Amino acid sequence: MKTILIVDDLQSELDLIAKFLLTAGYSIITAKNGEEAIAKTIQNKPDAIITDWMMPKMGGLDICRKLKRDPETAEIPVIACTVKNRNVDRLWAMKQGIKAYVTKPCTQEQLVSALQEAMR
Repeated sequence: MKTILIVDDLQSELDLIAKFLLTAGYSIITAKNGEEAIAKTIQNKPDAIITDWMMPKMGGLDICRKLKRDPETAEIPVIACTVKNRNVDRLWAMKQGIKAYVTKPCTQEQLVSALQEAMR
C-alpha cells in the first residue's frame, strides 16, 4: 500500500483529501504546516506528497524546493493542490519541482489521477 503525506493548514481540506485517498486505497499521513511536513517526510519517506501552495511560514513550493535539495527526499513526487488556477502559477510550480498540479475544489478522480501520474 502506498503512503501519501497530505499537507494543508486547513483541517477541512486535510479531512477531504484524506477521505479521497483512503477510499482509493492509500495509506495517509497528515501535516498542518511546512515544518511538520519536512519532519514527517524525513521520518516516514512517503511515496508522494500532496500539498497546499499557500500556507503560513512555509508554503507548498517551499516544501518542494527544500525536499528536492536533499538526496534522501529528492525523488519523492510532490503534487500541488491549490486554489491558484492561472497558467503562470502552474508553470512556476513545475519549475520548482512540482510533479502534478490540481486546482481546488477538485474531485476524487482528479486528485487520484494526478497522484498516479506523478508516481509513475
